[in-house]
Amino acid sequence: MATAQHPAVPKLRRGVQPLRAGQGNSFLWRKLHSLLGVIPIGAFLVEHLLSNFEALKGPAAYAAQVKFLNTLPLVRVLEWVFIFLPILYHGIYGVYIWLRGKSNVVYYPWAGNWMYVSQRWTGLIAFAYIVQHVLRQRFLGTSLPDNPGAAFAKVQHELANPWMLAVYVIAMIAICWHFAYGIWLFAAKWGITPGETARKRFAYVCLALGVLLAAMGIASIWAFVGPNYRNAPANVPVSRIVAPAQVSILLT
Repeated sequence: MATAQHPAVPKLRRGVQPLRAGQGNSFLWRKLHSLLGVIPIGAFLVEHLLSNFEALKGPAAYAAQVKFLNTLPLVRVLEWVFIFLPILYHGIYGVYIWLRGKSNVVYYPWAGNWMYVSQRWTGLIAFAYIVQHVLRQRFLGTSLPDNPGAAFAKVQHELANPWMLAVYVIAMIAICWHFAYGIWLFAAKWGITPGETARKRFAYVCLALGVLLAAMGIASIWAFVGPNYRNAPANVPVSRIVAPAQVSILLT
């Protein structure tokens, strides 16, 4: 008597393979997407957090930093070539990957799958936040490149709204997580950390970096909403806006 043959049960793998390379024509696009996430976008993120950290020194120091950045040679070219266009590509292609990607956290609840899902969602949050932030702070309202003295008050006014404050805090954590894990993925995909041991060790480095950057970002937000500068002027007088290197001297 013939026996029924059961189809072979596929061997389960440990969730989504986060290090899977792009296939076909998407390989180069994915490589470019990965690279731009670190250089120049990641470098700009670090610079932006360091610049915002100047807010802890007060409105004058923050205005001086804004003025310094907007007086760099070819600043508008640098702004578009190394900030706006890379962010647009990274964000739009990231959404494309997000829409095409699949995850199985219900059936395969392993760390790789959860990290994959978190990277997708934090990327979406980061892109949505960056778009509105650039529009509101760079192109709408008071022009900060032409009026750096109003920079502190403009951000402070926006953060006076509790909803916007919550958006800033959530987005800051999401962006720093996305960047930190993105560095880990970049190092793994580009062969910088070959082997499980190297990847595990580098994961701790990336985690520490993400926590440090998030702490800096939240500290900068506190500078705008905390009690130290509640009576900040709507516009810092030009005479008080000095070069960033001089600010530390004046405060000592």
